[in-house]
Amino acid sequence: MNPGRNLRSQFAEMALEVGQDDDRLVVIVGDISSGLMKPFSETCKGRFFNVGTMEPTMISLSAGMAKVGLKPVVHTIAPFLIERAFEQIKLDFCYHELGGNIVAIGAGFDYSNLGSTHHCYNDFALLKTLPNTQITYPASPLEFDVLFKETYSNDKVTYFRLPAKAHSFDFDASSIELGKGIRASEGDDLTVVVTGPQLDNATSIGSILAEEGKSCDILYLPTIRPLDEDLIRSSAVKTRSVVVIEEHMRSGGLGEDILRVIYNIDGIRFYSASIPDQFVAGYGTYHELRRRVGLTSEQILQAIQSRGLLN
Repeated sequence: MNPGRNLRSQFAEMALEVGQDDDRLVVIVGDISSGLMKPFSETCKGRFFNVGTMEPTMISLSAGMAKVGLKPVVHTIAPFLIERAFEQIKLDFCYHELGGNIVAIGAGFDYSNLGSTHHCYNDFALLKTLPNTQITYPASPLEFDVLFKETYSNDKVTYFRLPAKAHSFDFDASSIELGKGIRASEGDDLTVVVTGPQLDNATSIGSILAEEGKSCDILYLPTIRPLDEDLIRSSAVKTRSVVVIEEHMRSGGLGEDILRVIYNIDGIRFYSASIPDQFVAGYGTYHELRRRVGLTSEQILQAIQSRGLLN
């Protein structure tokens, strides 16, 4: 595994590795990553299908494969796969209690320059309405490798939201496990719960606050569902002050899950740094769209301070 490899390339490499060991693994793509998947298609003959931009068909086809004992992996761009094919995920997979894997790119603002048609910041919310689903957000190649190997052959629908850019942290493989969070730094004054590449924002905030004599308990969650409730609650009890940083809309996001875990802690203070419940209209760079919704480290830190989370 190359730590500097982007996650889409790492997915292709991992599919090849697992596919050579398990002839049940089948990959279905929606007219993307065909070049990256060429080693898989040539080595695992008859187990790679590019069905074009027909996302509902991709899901129905893969559910049929799961029904006969194969382990399908469906891969394309998040808004077309999660939003457009939602009914097929619901009925073909979840209603029939079938297992499968959804590997999506382009969630959040990763396709910032293509506008709202290519933004997807409600994927967690949609999938959390479906039973028998697992939601992961591996933001480094190692996290994807560990979580994919752990879950690809189980009987659940597992969603892998792959960001365009990995975070800069270097975790040990032993710390990565489905349903478990990772304490990236330990502190007593503020609990910062973060997922995806926003971990870099969280650590930047932690460094600035450390210069002011404040310490942050930074909890990084590569798994959204199942959620590491014990880790989150124990930290919140200690600090009585929680901020959640996520590249997802506020409704149905990680923040709402965490509120259900901590709401009855005496004196708890809470802030959600997330995308407002509205279309983020227009175009721009990834950084420009993050700034538009208050998701830069400077804006989050200002919100923490103005809301009295550190008093």
